Amino acid sequence: MGFSKEEKSKRVWRGVKVVFFLITMVISLLLFSAPVLLVIADALVPSALLSAFSPSSLFSHFDNYDFGYSLIDIPLLSMARSLVILCVYSFCDGQRLSHGPYLGVTMLCSVMSLMFVCLKAVYVFSLNTSVDERRGSGYDRSSQIALFVWSCALAVGHVVVAYRTSCRERRKLLVYKIDIEAISAFKNGYSKILQEERVK
Repeated sequence: MGFSKEEKSKRVWRGVKVVFFLITMVISLLLFSAPVLLVIADALVPSALLSAFSPSSLFSHFDNYDFGYSLIDIPLLSMARSLVILCVYSFCDGQRLSHGPYLGVTMLCSVMSLMFVCLKAVYVFSLNTSVDERRGSGYDRSSQIALFVWSCALAVGHVVVAYRTSCRERRKLLVYKIDIEAISAFKNGYSKILQEERVK
C-alpha cells in the first residue's frame, strides 16, 4: 500500500512538472510573440467594440462622419498604428530592435495616437448628450469610455512591449559580444602559447 502511495505521489509530481513546463513554454512564446499579438489585438479590438456598441453599418459611419460624435476614426487610427509598427518590426533585425527605429517609431506612433484620442475624448465628452442623440450617433457614455480606454491602453502597451523587446535584444547582443571577446582572447592566448613553445 505504501508503494502505491509513493507511486501515485511520483506521478502527481511528474504531472505537476509537466504542467509547469507547458505553462512556462506558453508564457515564453507569448512574451516572444508579444509585438505581433499586440498588433493583432490593436487592429481587431477597437473595431469589434465599435461594431458591438453601434447598430449602424460601416458605410453609415463614413457618410455621417463628424469629429464631435463619430467614433469610426478610433479603430482606423488603431489599424494605422498597428500597420506602421508591424512594418517597422518586420524590417528590423536584432541590432535595430535594440537601438534602432522600432522603439522610436513605436513611441512616436503611440504618443501621437494618445494625443489624438485624448483630444477627441475631451471634445466628445464636452458635447451635450442631447445633441448626440439628435444626430443619431447611437453611442452611450459607457461605450465611448470603453473605446477610448482600450485605445489608450493598447497605445501604452505598444510602448511597454517595444521597450521590453529592445532590452531583450540588447541583452542578447551583450552576451554575443562577450562570447566573441572570450573567443578572441582564447585564440590570442593560444597563439602566444604556440609561439612560446616554438621558441623553446
